Amino acid sequence: MVLHYVRCGTEGAGASPIRLRPVAKSPRLAAGRARALGVATRGTTNPNRLRRMDRWIGATLGPSLRQRTDPLVIDLGYGATPITTIELAARLPGTRVLGLEIDPERVAAAQASAAPPALEFARGGFELAGRRPDLVRVANVLRQYDEQAVAGAWAAMQAALAPGGTIVEGTCDEIGRLASWVRLDATGPLSLTLAASLEHLGRPSDLAPRLPKALIHRNVSGEAVNALLHEADAAWDAAAPLAVFGARQRWVAMAESLAERWPLLDRRPRWRHGELTVAWSAVAPRGTGSGGG
Repeated sequence: MVLHYVRCGTEGAGASPIRLRPVAKSPRLAAGRARALGVATRGTTNPNRLRRMDRWIGATLGPSLRQRTDPLVIDLGYGATPITTIELAARLPGTRVLGLEIDPERVAAAQASAAPPALEFARGGFELAGRRPDLVRVANVLRQYDEQAVAGAWAAMQAALAPGGTIVEGTCDEIGRLASWVRLDATGPLSLTLAASLEHLGRPSDLAPRLPKALIHRNVSGEAVNALLHEADAAWDAAAPLAVFGARQRWVAMAESLAERWPLLDRRPRWRHGELTVAWSAVAPRGTGSGGG
């Protein structure tokens, strides 16, 4: 937001004094073509780092995506190397995948991996380079921004979606064992998904450092996401006797317990993959309603 100042009051004898009042205005984009919105991030990534997010996208969004005519998928902020964009294209056959980066050097370096029209790379940010995608994947980008930047970034991407389009925005650890993401459409955030490699999970709250930026600073007493993680830990502990049958059975039992009190949007087939998806309205930060950061 940019602050502009306007004059208040009138001039002349007996008139009220003239004051300057700040008025917030949205920054203007360059004429003709929108400039890239955002800043370059560290760009670190690893092969297969986003496998949990991609597996969920393929299972949850893939069928409807493939029903669209010439579906376009944008991978926003792929980083210093395009490996996770290449993987996404392989996991979503029948779609066009466009990797966007705000750093022109990263875009230039990625051209050697392009395979038009199925896989392309271009410069762009949260404005999505003037494209109208059916799906946007944004992984480990907003975690490097201030919390206050989340709402604006979400809004810019939402405004660029194709009708019925979806955004999946989240974060994960360096090798993809712990992850979480928010699903959004043009109206706002819809759900939060937690995903973990169960054989490496100590307890559900281990996911707290990998919450999306809109929630990571809300893991405190009085916030719903904090309550969810506390209850997940309690249910996980209660299911400890099932650990003899494996972590998967223990996670499923935890999810079944949570489903009695929380609006979970998935069921056993996804729980068996170490996932848990809850309605955003149940975990939205206090003071934001269901609209997110």
